[in-house]
Formats: sequence, C-alpha cells, structure tokens
Amino acid sequence: MSNNSINLQQAPYLLEQRQFPGSNVGALAAQMDLAYIDIAQKVNAREIGLYALGYPTITGEAWFFRGPSYRQQGVRQIFQFTGAGPIIHNLDFAGINRFVHGYGSYTDGTNWYGVVFGTSVALAGQVTFWVDPVNINVIVGGGAPAVTSGIVVIEWISNTNSP
Repeated sequence: MSNNSINLQQAPYLLEQRQFPGSNVGALAAQMDLAYIDIAQKVNAREIGLYALGYPTITGEAWFFRGPSYRQQGVRQIFQFTGAGPIIHNLDFAGINRFVHGYGSYTDGTNWYGVVFGTSVALAGQVTFWVDPVNINVIVGGGAPAVTSGIVVIEWISNTNSP
C-alpha cells in the first residue's frame, strides 16, 4: 500500500506482541523494518493535539472526498478576539476545500462561554462567528455577556493531496 492509499476500514491498531527472529540477523532486520513502518503508520493516523496562535498546524485528520488514493489533510488555526468585529485571517481560500470545525470560547472577565460557528446573523444571548475570504467575523448578539477576550479555532480540509 502506498503512502497515498489507505484502507479506510482499518483502525490504527498496533499488535501488542511481535515475534522477532533471534538467530538470523537478516530476518531480524527485516522484521524490525516492518515493525517500525507499522508503528509509524499507526502513530501518524491519530489526531495531533497542537494548537498554535498565529499560524496553521496540521491536525492529523485524513479526509477522502476523492477516493482512497487522494488523502486531504486537516489543518487548524487559532485566532484571538476582544469583541465584535472582523479578525483578518490571511488564509488562502484557494488552498481550502472546506471548513469542517469551528469553535471557541470567551470570557466576560468572570465566567466562560462557548462561541457558535456558522451564522452571519446575530443570535440573542450568543457570540457567533462566520468566515469570509478575508475575515473571521465575530458577532455579539443582544443580551450576550460582554466579551473581555476569547479565541476562535477553525479547522479546514486542505485542497492538496498529502502523504
């Protein structure tokens, strides 16, 4: 199986025990190579928990909209905000297939609240956001707690085929 082709019905499971030949160095080397490849493939199939402010990071998610030989990777970026209004994101929309996750939180200085992704209409009592080609647009609906500071996390699928 090549790097760009994957069995989509197989979970990233590692064997708990493996028999390595003890008397044949060539056979041992071959088994060690296979074990390393198996570990690397399984580890690389998990989601990566890196969240960085100011630049995109790979999530480790693999998306297959164009078949099992065309793997598209997930990417995330974090943005800060201090109230309603636009946040310039500097994302290249040509490299983005689609946005798949949007979430965040904010505080009024005392309590913490969630941020809702997906509407350009103010919702009473909510802080919402939506993404256009230039900005992340934060809207504070009537009756929502005052925003002291907050973060928005957006995740998207890259348009490029990844290994």
